[in-house]
Amino acid sequence: MNKSRHERIFLAGHRGMVGQAVLERLRGMPVDVLTVPRTELDLTDQAASRAFLQREKPSTVIIAAARVGGIMANSMYPAEFVRDNLSIALNLIHESFGAGVSTVLFLGSSCIYPKQAPQPIREDDLLTGPLESTNEAYAVAKIAGLKLCEYYRRQYGVDYYALMPCNLYGPGDNYDVNNSHVLPALIRRFHEARESRAAAVTLWGTGRPRREFLHTEDLARAVTHCLDQTPEAALLNVGSGEEVTIAELARRVAEVVGYQGEIHFDLSKPDGTMRKLMDSSRIRKSGWNPRISLQEGLTRTYADFLRETRAGTRREK
Repeated sequence: MNKSRHERIFLAGHRGMVGQAVLERLRGMPVDVLTVPRTELDLTDQAASRAFLQREKPSTVIIAAARVGGIMANSMYPAEFVRDNLSIALNLIHESFGAGVSTVLFLGSSCIYPKQAPQPIREDDLLTGPLESTNEAYAVAKIAGLKLCEYYRRQYGVDYYALMPCNLYGPGDNYDVNNSHVLPALIRRFHEARESRAAAVTLWGTGRPRREFLHTEDLARAVTHCLDQTPEAALLNVGSGEEVTIAELARRVAEVVGYQGEIHFDLSKPDGTMRKLMDSSRIRKSGWNPRISLQEGLTRTYADFLRETRAGTRREK
């Protein structure tokens, strides 16, 4: 990476799953990486964010900080999801500009796109239809953040842009019963079912929705790739291109975990968006491609789950 352009990088959210992967990659590069724990800097506090950025003067800010969760958490706490994520985006993007930060890379999610968007989803499909109701609050906040980057870029000529990854997984994922995303939730459910010798595991929905998954190591590579290249567009999708139904994913996770019982689906529960395949041709044309297949990623992630469980470091919040 070119140190003259990114001499001092502030990585917001370095303790989250995505932040850990980005931090690990940046550590092997000729740059100074600045991190600060949540206990010392509340990114939803505008005055505190302004003071920190004015004092530290980073040349680059990577925004991996966010309040995240699955369908249940988004449905139960929409006010908190939109409030906290709007605050983080506004504070870090606006105050970065005020502090003279030349590059801001904002990380979002594929849930920003309309529920009925054409497949695969292109960046131009943004704001062309209604959002999925189960995660609308989070999506609205992320749309605001990426649009802030776009508008600051357009009006002031700064290098502010956003990456929108598909469903992410990897080391340091959240395995909380109520707040985790689908893949870590499946890993925990099947692991505990195997340990207890449960005859069956019941999952939400029909199992028919299709999802695309990307290992966080591949996303971290996309981040540093873009820092090197300066994307021409303010918004880039980042996906694996590998799509799988929830039912098939469940079978594959059960196999990796070693669970041999039955898998049932509770049809009274919501499915969420039926399909979310990203068109990542824009970033692929610039030279980035994923390297970790879903099967390899599942095997590695379950090994990470076991290691974190043994060490007492498994995230559940």
